[in-house]
Amino acid sequence: MARAPTRRHFLLAAGAAIPAATFALLSRETDAPSPLAAGSVLDPDARPVRRIVQAQPTRDGAGVRLSRALGGQALPDLDPFLLLDEFHTDRADDYIAGFPDHPHRGFETVTYMIHGAMEHRDSVGNRGRLGPGSAQWMTAGRGIIHSEMPKQEQGLMWGFQLWVNLPAARKMAKPRYQDIEPSAIPEIDIADARVRVVAGEAGGRRGPVDGVVVAPSLLDVTLAAGASFRHALPPEHNAFVYVIDGAARIGPEGTPVARGELAVLGAGRSAVSTSATGARLLLLAGQPIGEPIARRGPFVMNTAEEIRQAFEDYRSGRLVGG
Repeated sequence: MARAPTRRHFLLAAGAAIPAATFALLSRETDAPSPLAAGSVLDPDARPVRRIVQAQPTRDGAGVRLSRALGGQALPDLDPFLLLDEFHTDRADDYIAGFPDHPHRGFETVTYMIHGAMEHRDSVGNRGRLGPGSAQWMTAGRGIIHSEMPKQEQGLMWGFQLWVNLPAARKMAKPRYQDIEPSAIPEIDIADARVRVVAGEAGGRRGPVDGVVVAPSLLDVTLAAGASFRHALPPEHNAFVYVIDGAARIGPEGTPVARGELAVLGAGRSAVSTSATGARLLLLAGQPIGEPIARRGPFVMNTAEEIRQAFEDYRSGRLVGG
């Protein structure tokens, strides 16, 4: 099966199509309403689960082992989101080679750490350390070359990389970083859920990420056994839930979603979730951009010609200089 675009390989060959039977295992539609399950939430505004995608194992960077839930063939994108990778291993050989220098243009990268530490460096002299509970929102804009390398030689490394698209009018903007310490991320109790607000607003608290054109929400939600959580979302935003621990029931029908599965949410004004045994999940939402997407390797633009120009600028050294 062909791999999705990676930061490791800038030039990708076209892959063979996934057989229908295999594709069905990676993604399942849930349009048909199901009977209300135990622990479901009766909310007429709640968004139903429209599709569930199972994260697939792959490697990226210099061989980092990870799971890809968004950005593969089963779900190439969910406007404005382009990719969601999870790295979760205590085997040093799975992560020690890290993500050496690689370029980006035309979108934003988000790194969110749960355990372990990564060091960030880039071509214009920026440097930072991402430890447990920290986040980085990097706007690549017109171009940046950066690296993310492990700052540990053993122990658990657990985190996520999210790619968020930029509209055409902002793709060539000046690069920008938001490095966010754990103490800057509000952690609050909403009913019987514990919520870290990285971006957006929840429980009257606003996350530290600002100035992002798609007005994203990024919540890290922990549900104890028997807990439930409801969160209002702009009806025009696309949204999904990714379960990172345990198992949850999502939406008004209480659709079961297991660890390592991504649930695409349908129309509505709120996201609701419950868990009989306890769960931890990421809730993401954002304003769709609605423009053509041209992506190849580390670049995301609107046309094939713009992608060709990005590669030419990278080869000639003009990517960072503008």
